[in-house]
Amino acid sequence: MDADLSTLRTNLTGLFGDKLLSVDEKLGELTVVVRTGDMPEVLTRLRDAVEFRFEQLIDLCGMDYSTYGSDISEGGAYFSSSDMQDAAHPSRFAVVYHLLSVVHNVRLRVRVYVSDDEFPVLPSITDIWPSSNWYEREAFDLYGIVFAGHPDLRRILTDYGFVGNPFRKDFPLSGHVEMRYDPSQQRVVYQPVSIEPREVTPRIVREENYASNAGNK
Repeated sequence: MDADLSTLRTNLTGLFGDKLLSVDEKLGELTVVVRTGDMPEVLTRLRDAVEFRFEQLIDLCGMDYSTYGSDISEGGAYFSSSDMQDAAHPSRFAVVYHLLSVVHNVRLRVRVYVSDDEFPVLPSITDIWPSSNWYEREAFDLYGIVFAGHPDLRRILTDYGFVGNPFRKDFPLSGHVEMRYDPSQQRVVYQPVSIEPREVTPRIVREENYASNAGNK
């Protein structure tokens, strides 16, 4: 392990103790998992403590683990988290915070699982890093994760009347409606989806030497 990562791991476990559910190294960076209730305190101390000084929130993204580890579907619909639960991901939804310390030249990922799959809610961190404002709106729009205390939580990428959350695994690929410009009404109108469901082509397994020219001479 890199010396900077080793120091960071030591500082994390020493300062937070059992507030960290796990500390893993992947792709040359550390990822820690914290509980929802501990998240505001942990993130604030990661920003302010001299050992860390994570001044910048680089990104915040939602995650839907409902089909993690499998591409199996049934009747075109994905299995729900209750049907297929991966031990490494105890809840369907999570939010991952990507932090950067310019002072120490190190990055950190913080993952927080949302306990309620039906109505996922996490505290907003706009008072910790104001740059999280639009990131939280994006996660709200695409995954339906609510950030309590956000100053202006509304959709940011889809229409105001959009139904559903397009990055959820159970959202249909063709969507629920389609839109077009109606010249007679001189405005955009919504209508039922006209795209026919695609037939999924089964994976073809070829013979081992299919591409070989041997024997074709």
